[in-house]
Amino acid sequence: MFIRSTIGFIFVMACVACAAQTGIVPVREDTNRGRVQDSFFVLQRKIPGEFTDFTVDNLGNIYVLNQTGQLKKMGPAGDSIAVFNNVRQYGKVHFIDVTNPLKVLLYFKDFGTVVILDRFLNTRSTLDLRRQQLFQVKSIAQAYDNNIWAFDELESKLKRVGEDGRIIDQSSDFRLIFDSTPSPSFIVDQNKLVYLYDAAKGVYLFDYYGAFKNRIQLTGWTDFSVINNTIFGRDASMLHRYEIGTLNWQQYPIPASMQSARKIKIMPANLYLLRDKQLEIYTYR
Repeated sequence: MFIRSTIGFIFVMACVACAAQTGIVPVREDTNRGRVQDSFFVLQRKIPGEFTDFTVDNLGNIYVLNQTGQLKKMGPAGDSIAVFNNVRQYGKVHFIDVTNPLKVLLYFKDFGTVVILDRFLNTRSTLDLRRQQLFQVKSIAQAYDNNIWAFDELESKLKRVGEDGRIIDQSSDFRLIFDSTPSPSFIVDQNKLVYLYDAAKGVYLFDYYGAFKNRIQLTGWTDFSVINNTIFGRDASMLHRYEIGTLNWQQYPIPASMQSARKIKIMPANLYLLRDKQLEIYTYR
């Protein structure tokens, strides 16, 4: 199994059932949760700093955003690679997408602006979504073809936007598909599927043409991410792992010492944990 082979600790299994006719996968919580000690995590490194956010790319590079608005890129060993200081020009960074390490996306939701950086954090271009009549976009993501996914909440459509601002493609109006339309906080493009996550409604899956594929009732999560065909997230006390296709939902108790973390990010080789004064990097035993 993926967790056993790549990050070396075991979650508690929970059973799920699929309602194929409705396109909704209801999830039943497992009441037989295991107890796992902190020793499953081995602290590898601490990076001191009062960071407001961070993310990690698939090469292990770390991107940290500090209180002054500076974005810093570090290598897997913590060595400094690049710095971007022009963050404050567009207000507060709402989201950092490093799906493609050669093309970093910074989304400033309050200004509806996407700043596109190269791998050395030099500004490559700037995209004002409002000029494309996209006035209410809560989340964006890197698309498979290096364009940008954006969910237009006014029109209730998932749109693929070019770096020049043109609308390349868009889905049908979600109000014609769903009784209650999602308001996704996360968009992830992975393995020929686009995942929209609304913590109140669950996960919505679409293909690259905007056709609805499935809905999975995994709610109340933060720090949502997708690796291969596996969905990860957490709530106040548990890490969650859900396998698309096999319908396995597994849970792992977050050690008490980690429950105060501001953000947790699961990667195949490491777990990253943000505290008030530092970023901690753990390996799995």
